Amino acid sequence: MSFRPFSKRRRRDPAADGAPAGAAALEAHADTSAGRERLASMWSDALGRAGTRATQLLVVIVLTGAAVYALLQLSLAVLPLLIALILASALWPLVRLMRRFMSPLLAAWTVFLGSLVVLGGIGTGIVFAVRAEWPTLVEQGVEGFNEAQGMIRNLPVTITQEQIDSAIQTATDFLASSQFGAGALSGLSAAGSFLTGLVLLLVILFFFLKDGDRIWEFFLSWVPRRNETRWRSSGTRTVETLGGYIRGTATIALVDAVAIGVALWILQVPLALPLAVIVFITSFIPLVGATFAGILATLVALVANGPVVALIVLGVVILVNQLEGNFLQPVVMAQALNLHALVILLALTIGTVLGGLVGAVLAVPLTAVAWAVVKIWTGRDDEQQERAARKRSAAKT
Repeated sequence: MSFRPFSKRRRRDPAADGAPAGAAALEAHADTSAGRERLASMWSDALGRAGTRATQLLVVIVLTGAAVYALLQLSLAVLPLLIALILASALWPLVRLMRRFMSPLLAAWTVFLGSLVVLGGIGTGIVFAVRAEWPTLVEQGVEGFNEAQGMIRNLPVTITQEQIDSAIQTATDFLASSQFGAGALSGLSAAGSFLTGLVLLLVILFFFLKDGDRIWEFFLSWVPRRNETRWRSSGTRTVETLGGYIRGTATIALVDAVAIGVALWILQVPLALPLAVIVFITSFIPLVGATFAGILATLVALVANGPVVALIVLGVVILVNQLEGNFLQPVVMAQALNLHALVILLALTIGTVLGGLVGAVLAVPLTAVAWAVVKIWTGRDDEQQERAARKRSAAKT
């Protein structure tokens, strides 16, 4: 047996086949370019652009859903963090004022302990004011609802008892659902102990008051320099929006509670103080809260004082809500809640489904912050500031 010596295969010479050198490469390049042009033309027409946008939108929705799901799984840490951020934003102007006269640590302790004393005193007073009369309030509210139900049956428009019972059952099922009940009954303890969440909230709040500016500067040190201005503006606007929202909402809630409480006291409606307290608390839920408190006050007046006084109370509630929407909110809230009523309603619905009552309270300020940040990153905020500056200059001239 003989073996042939190993030899390398010679490379084929295109010139040997009578073809010009590089013709095959040029032909392949032309085919590739044509394919790319066909692909580009396919995605550049109207359907292609719509498909691109749809794909981008789906990716954004999936990522947003994944982020929301992750945050819900970590609600024991996320909820105290968000509430502490909102409270710290509301108290931050007072901290800056105290820093003019004392060290940052002493200023943080002063504001922190002072806010605990004030809020604790108010909360204790509310509990003692409402606790003794709460059973009577619930009983009269139920009686008022039954009387209103009887009045509805006597209207010219035919409304059957089955329709009323169906509406009541629908509302009851929603309030008893796992989504609403989990947030409404457990609050901060949705993923654990209420005490753990409360302690974590207080600790985070103290450190935000003490080192909030340093924490933000540390975060900005990792941001690329080309985006630092926008990130800094976003942080400043977030604090302004959250702080303005909480301070403005508390002011509006106090005005609503005093106005409705005084009206109930003048009309000699019983349980005026607990009803005023409920008005103050529910006013932190925009649109829905004031409506609920007004309905409850009207039902109590209907049972205790008759339909005439109940109609007067309803008129007072409507008048207060109109003054709030047309005068107080534009003046007090300023740019903190520059959102359409439909956007607020959708945010409340989504927040209630995801987080119960806590989600309903947090949904609106977080939506306002998100809109403010979007305006900064899209340049719309600069345009609005320029228009406002031109209006001010025109008014001066």
